[in-house]
Amino acid sequence: MERIIMGARNPMNSWERSDSTYSVDDNIFAIGKNDFDLLTRLSKAGAAHAKYKRMINVYCDITAPMYWWKEYDTYLHTVRNSCSTMHKIHSKEFTIDDFSIENIFNGFNGNDNYDYMNHTVDILEKNRKVYLSLPEGEEKKIAWWQMIQMLPSSYNQRSTVMMNYETLTAMYRWRRNHKLDEWQEFCDWIETLPYSELITQKYEMEDD
Repeated sequence: MERIIMGARNPMNSWERSDSTYSVDDNIFAIGKNDFDLLTRLSKAGAAHAKYKRMINVYCDITAPMYWWKEYDTYLHTVRNSCSTMHKIHSKEFTIDDFSIENIFNGFNGNDNYDYMNHTVDILEKNRKVYLSLPEGEEKKIAWWQMIQMLPSSYNQRSTVMMNYETLTAMYRWRRNHKLDEWQEFCDWIETLPYSELITQKYEMEDD
């Protein structure tokens, strides 16, 4: 953060106004009031002025259904290393717990939706066992296709991701009130990040 703040002060040569501190004993960097005020004003001025946000990187592991990852991947300036469905889909037993189906239940519109989902999982597991029993060849590849093309988008996939505060600002702005519960949970997590006010635009320190 120290380099990021000094960089934010470069345009006005105002390095001497920096009042942030670093505690060696506690290994904590605390942004001072002057520096936070600068970062806040730059953030309010828009992305062209708040370039420092691109330099604040965040790394984390996320497990989410594939229908959520499709939306996540529309955002730029992220890097994602995922568990592979192409190479490892057969490596573990399929169970209902592998899917985000908390909103699926029987009886809606007269359909047995939950039972249907369980049936789909059973078929996936049967195809997996067939795949494992076959030698390498065309028949084994056909069995692999049965898993890949039948896999529901509610299948949960784990990824290690790198993002930055600028990208998170865009995500928070456009996804905070999204109909997907996963986006709501993701935005709740954003609010727990250090100095998340710079992302959420909920500035509190300026009134001190």
